[in-house]
Amino acid sequence: MADLRPTSNVPPEASGKSSAGGKRARPARPARDVSGNGLWDRPQLLNLISDVLLVFGAAGLGYAAVAALSRLPVYPLREVVVTTPLAQVTHAQLEYAARSSLRGNFFTVDLDDVRGAFEKLPWVRRADVRRRWPGGIEVRLEEHVASAYWRVGETGDMRLVNRYGEIFSAASNARMPVFSGPEGSSGVLLAKFEDFTNKLGPLGKQLVGVSLSAREAWQLKMEDGLTIELGHDQAKAPIDERLSRFVRHFPKAKAQLNMNVAVVDLRYPSGFALRPIASAAPSGKQESKGK
Repeated sequence: MADLRPTSNVPPEASGKSSAGGKRARPARPARDVSGNGLWDRPQLLNLISDVLLVFGAAGLGYAAVAALSRLPVYPLREVVVTTPLAQVTHAQLEYAARSSLRGNFFTVDLDDVRGAFEKLPWVRRADVRRRWPGGIEVRLEEHVASAYWRVGETGDMRLVNRYGEIFSAASNARMPVFSGPEGSSGVLLAKFEDFTNKLGPLGKQLVGVSLSAREAWQLKMEDGLTIELGHDQAKAPIDERLSRFVRHFPKAKAQLNMNVAVVDLRYPSGFALRPIASAAPSGKQESKGK
């Protein structure tokens, strides 16, 4: 009869017995992780992280508190203080600029908007604006100082030139010289006006107009109506040299010719031409030249 008892296929090693000596085998121990401690075992790093979180949290709370305070109906703007004496800007203009730009309270008012509103006033060159605790705005203005009129070539409109040679728009009835020239040349004309005035001083005539053409030809206008054509500056005959020669010889030439001069042409390299006023010109003689 066949033996029906179950047989075991477990190897001797698994049964705990040695196949050779009959000794028991010890089970293998799990390997320990010795690569380093975890995050929670590093107190210095945890302290650093907590400090950073506290700083960010405090900053967020502070910002929220300031934002909430600025929206409360407190610290209203009560006054605008202009700290500089003004010669051209009126009180009505100041009030208009303030009312059109002051929005919000002491904390929320946009200083750039306030500055822009004041700098749009006709006679204001620059505005400095700052807060003045607890409910004011302090404004410091620099006004334009007009030195001449500027005639716009295309339209003939009149603007003003300040002492820095900058063009601005404002109303004025002051007696000042009139400039005209290409765009961006106002500073050059202002400097040349002073130079020409000094050189023409010995004649006792007041310079009231300076023009520069697109081709850089100069023309001067005197108070008595005399026009001086200077033309271009030339290397062989500079403008200063021709103008100095004219100042030296003009009184004598005018006396000898006994004429009322309308135009002096200095574009000649070694002399100048005098053109009389049309109504006073002698018959058959329209132009005379002098050395």
